[in-house]
Amino acid sequence: MSFEDRVDAGRRLAQLLRERGYTGEGTLVLALPRGGVPVAFEVATALGAPLDVWVVRKVGVPGYEELGLGAVAEGGVAFVNRRLMAEVGVTEADLQGLVRQKKDEVKVRVARFRQGIGAPRIEGQRIILVDDGIATGGTVRAAIQALRMHRPGSIILAVPVAASQTLAELAPPGG
Repeated sequence: MSFEDRVDAGRRLAQLLRERGYTGEGTLVLALPRGGVPVAFEVATALGAPLDVWVVRKVGVPGYEELGLGAVAEGGVAFVNRRLMAEVGVTEADLQGLVRQKKDEVKVRVARFRQGIGAPRIEGQRIILVDDGIATGGTVRAAIQALRMHRPGSIILAVPVAASQTLAELAPPGG
């Protein structure tokens, strides 16, 4: 399936979510900035749900920053692909420096996006976590780990495009 743009992707994703019975009641749509925001806006609007962001920054392999070694999410939660770390020769000391830098970036972005307003209430809510796509899954893994710490009622990952192997890895056991 192809999309005209992120708005089109968001509208089609929203239609699928509505068909599955998701509504705005007890639901919070969280976008992973930046690409997830226009997609999530369409989802939140269609479902009649509030929209906020959940800030995550990818930790790239030094020299190949687009290759996701992991990610850091709000609250300082970090996900690291240890297998890839070993394959590319990133040391634990290198990793700690990379993670520290991304934690600082997350704090700056949270302050910029929220402008002094606290994080949304997650506990007990149905969270629809939206991004514009998933490649390796590091950012969504970090986001999901961080969100689970806030005890949501459930987390639904909603993306218009994703690598099939990554989706299989992200699926809940038996799901």
